[in-house]
Amino acid sequence: MAVPDSLTVAQARRITLAAQGFTDPAPGGVTDLRHLRRVLRRVHLIQMDSVNVLQRAHFMPLYSRLGPYPAGLLERAAYRRPRELFEFWGHEASLIRADLQPLFRWRMARAGELAWGNMRRIVVEQPDLVAWVLDEVRERGPITAAEIEHDAPRSKDHWGWNWSVVKQALEWLFYSGQVTASERTSSFARRYDLPERVLPRAVLEAPTPSPEESFRSLVELSARALGVAAETELRDYFRLPLQATRDAIADLVSAGVLLPVTVAGWRPRAYLHAEARLPRRVRAATLISPFDPLIWERARTERLFDMTYRIEIYVPKPQRVYGYYVLPFLLGDRFVARVDLKAERRTGELQIPAAWLEPGADPEETAGALAAELVRLAGWLGLTSVGMPERGDLAAPLKASLAGVA
Repeated sequence: MAVPDSLTVAQARRITLAAQGFTDPAPGGVTDLRHLRRVLRRVHLIQMDSVNVLQRAHFMPLYSRLGPYPAGLLERAAYRRPRELFEFWGHEASLIRADLQPLFRWRMARAGELAWGNMRRIVVEQPDLVAWVLDEVRERGPITAAEIEHDAPRSKDHWGWNWSVVKQALEWLFYSGQVTASERTSSFARRYDLPERVLPRAVLEAPTPSPEESFRSLVELSARALGVAAETELRDYFRLPLQATRDAIADLVSAGVLLPVTVAGWRPRAYLHAEARLPRRVRAATLISPFDPLIWERARTERLFDMTYRIEIYVPKPQRVYGYYVLPFLLGDRFVARVDLKAERRTGELQIPAAWLEPGADPEETAGALAAELVRLAGWLGLTSVGMPERGDLAAPLKASLAGVA
């Protein structure tokens, strides 16, 4: 694309959606690892979350970009040889492309200052416990915290070690890179093992870049994934230090990798990746997880899509505005609705506690497209029916549309 000095919000929105993979062609046949890799080359990492009211968060970004796909593909990429993903702290707890592991070694090396308080305390106050836990992983791994809690040696000078401190020790070892996640149990608990028994040899033997080289590479990957973004968003994608991000941005601007631009209505300066693409149109029709990288940074989501979005899981029920687990619905290049969903696995029904129309969206067009998407989602989740929406200003037209596709 020709390099512009300024962009409209609509242009910035289409650039972002293209960078995130929403203009890539749909799989022509059975979705396989090639399609999964295509998405991972776009987004680089997928956030994890334990909430399973609909589907665990890390499965959803692939669905939003590929449509229904075998969920086992992601499990295979993350937890079977040869590993294409590894678990670490990227954007919160994440599945990250395995080839990017060297770029996160700076974070592992700085665990003593960056890890949470409980982790740092455990290595200072109970180093013998941490050493014992590492030996247990070395001898017995892959193991969960629960599998070794009862074997932990007891100290005579305090009340003793229990599950919580064993877990803290494992999480310290995980953050510092001394152990990694081999797999997850059915209850979503990590099984820990040594990196040399989990990660590909090529990854383990890759040289460790300097922190400055890592920051530069990670900011470039953030910019590539976002298309056009402000400094805060480039920093947030991989949760990078402030000054390191600024230094990396300056280097990338000097190298012509990032191009300073203005976006109409944006207060912060924006940076356009030199290889970003501006499509003429976007033909998406899909639901987006609350933990999707497209909407990680909520202020950016509001500037790009004119949608104020907050997840209300932790809000007391009487105070929730839209619902418990609410997914925005992307139609074309706009969010036109948001819908509260729950997979009732006992009855096989996709329940819709609420459905809401975004300002300016056409209710009939939105309801028709959303109904088709809900049927598609239910099928992917292995559910046999879609319930009727219980409340919200889109409930009535959505009921009519669902009755027509039932």
